Amino acid sequence: MAEFETIVVVGAGVVGLSTVLCIQQYLKPSQSVLLVARDFPSDTSVNYASPWAGAHYRPVPGSSPTSAPLAVNEPAAGIIFLKGVEHLEAPPPEYLDSQSAHNVYSHLDEFRYLSDDEVPAGVKWGVEYGTYVVNSPVYCAHMLRKFILKGGTTKRYTLAHLKEAFSLDTNVKTVINCSGLGFDDPKSFIIRGQTCLVRNPVSATITRQNTDGSWSFCIPRPLDGGTIIGGTKQPHNWDPNASPETRAQLLAKASKWFPFASESGGQFDVIHDIVGRRPAREGGMRIEVEKLENEKQIVHAYGAGGRGFELSHGVAEDTVALMLENGLLKEKAVL
Repeated sequence: MAEFETIVVVGAGVVGLSTVLCIQQYLKPSQSVLLVARDFPSDTSVNYASPWAGAHYRPVPGSSPTSAPLAVNEPAAGIIFLKGVEHLEAPPPEYLDSQSAHNVYSHLDEFRYLSDDEVPAGVKWGVEYGTYVVNSPVYCAHMLRKFILKGGTTKRYTLAHLKEAFSLDTNVKTVINCSGLGFDDPKSFIIRGQTCLVRNPVSATITRQNTDGSWSFCIPRPLDGGTIIGGTKQPHNWDPNASPETRAQLLAKASKWFPFASESGGQFDVIHDIVGRRPAREGGMRIEVEKLENEKQIVHAYGAGGRGFELSHGVAEDTVALMLENGLLKEKAVL
């Protein structure tokens, strides 16, 4: 009879939560999964980025393909489909390359280029398509609930070192590192983001690139979750405080460019400001197996930056594929 084994997954952000659910489909009868994290859904730490996300699915020409969450048919997941719009004042070359754009947009429902008379003044490139938006705190809580109902266990713990995870349960041979910044990885860094959550409704998710290189967006959150207005990207900025000046700039641009209801009168009913630290990594995500002594292994899956929701399911599948290749899970999924 096989010795019982615990697989430890470190990190309860959207990547970690997606990964534990994917792993559960391939567990051997002698295996269980323990999710260990400093923060869980419902926590509001500036370092716990996932609940602060907008979040929406927006393709980016020239980048790796991404995939949507699979919980779109589960109302409790907080995901809806609606129209996505992009307006670019100074489109980069990869947007103007028809093949590059086709590679990332063509699979989307109702994708089309906008004509010159359909875009606002100053916009040189525009598209619209069917996409999804996510109420991120609802989605994270939904995944955690599913994981626990399927037999998963959790432990709130702040690891001093990744290898400490091997001591958190009996017979831990595999640790999955979904920690975001990856524990002392010199290539990892944070990207500070500030957004504003308002009660004003909007009917589409819109992203606008400005001539100065900055980006603005509005993302309606399903299940009456308000609208996220953003945004900023500030690498290596550790300031945890929301800037009133940044809020004023975000709302001024939103009033000018986004189709909020006329009764708003250019004014916003602000719920609160949001500051979060996206866990990014030079060169992109680290997804690989690190073999240690005594047949122990770490599977790394971290560094998604601001694209955690878009990449999460694909990262989970890649992580499980590595585990299958190394005999850490059984080949046939439990459906």
